[in-house]
Amino acid sequence: MSKRTWALLAATMVSLIYGVSFTIAKDVMPTYIKPFGFILLRVLGATILFWLVSFFGPKEKIQRNDFPRIIAAAFFGVALNMLTFFKGLSYTSPISSAVIMVTTPIIVLILSAIIMKERMETRKIFGILLGLFGTGFLILYGKSMGNATNAMLGNFLVFINAVSYGFYLIVVKKLMDKYNAFTFVKWIYTFGLLMVIPFGWSEYQEIQWQTIPTIILWEIGFVVVFTTFFTYLFNLVSMRELKPTTVAVFIYLQPLFATIFAMSLGKDQLTWVKMLSAVLIFVGVFLVTKKKS
Repeated sequence: MSKRTWALLAATMVSLIYGVSFTIAKDVMPTYIKPFGFILLRVLGATILFWLVSFFGPKEKIQRNDFPRIIAAAFFGVALNMLTFFKGLSYTSPISSAVIMVTTPIIVLILSAIIMKERMETRKIFGILLGLFGTGFLILYGKSMGNATNAMLGNFLVFINAVSYGFYLIVVKKLMDKYNAFTFVKWIYTFGLLMVIPFGWSEYQEIQWQTIPTIILWEIGFVVVFTTFFTYLFNLVSMRELKPTTVAVFIYLQPLFATIFAMSLGKDQLTWVKMLSAVLIFVGVFLVTKKKS
């Protein structure tokens, strides 16, 4: 397979893992671990894994003038990204937050045009809007908006999360063009860990490990290893060959995979709405990822 095919496959795997994780993370939070404590656990576990793996990777020295970009990637891609999403989710409904999250590709498209001078092709714009419509249709149709203690603040925090992730994709792109992923991702998570410790330490200390069932421990392990460690690696692999706007559009696949996973557990049903949404999403992703001849 070509490098571009591998990159597209990696981006798809990220969406698949995240889609499955929505159901898994709900089993853990907040019954056994509070949100900020879970974030600290995720980042701590991933940091250890990235440092261990880096010893087997290529030996590259990071130039001193690149560390400000690494710190910015840690802030936008780890700290602000995770903290605002989980905090926002605690204030608003999951459906509202999911709808706001799928604005990420549009945000990335705008930021890429402004910062990276990327040309806004009509095909890409149409594909992003098509995927946005399909995803919003899938999330919203026939479902209650649920209870929200402070919807306005929660929606704002989730929107900040979406903007933060958009900045991360753009900031990390130049690092990918210069270094191997294993060279700098350990530093991104190290700085990210330092940033989330003040927010998550107290909730992390409240974890009662002896009362957590074995199945929940396995689910925690899945979130740390797959949802955090592997997804960031796969994202970096895809970023090497694909533009930020192309990587961002794969977020549309997450609610689709989440629905399929929920259906496989008997928690959801297949309807014509879901089938139509799936078609719109896949067509949108195809239009954005289709390489210009």
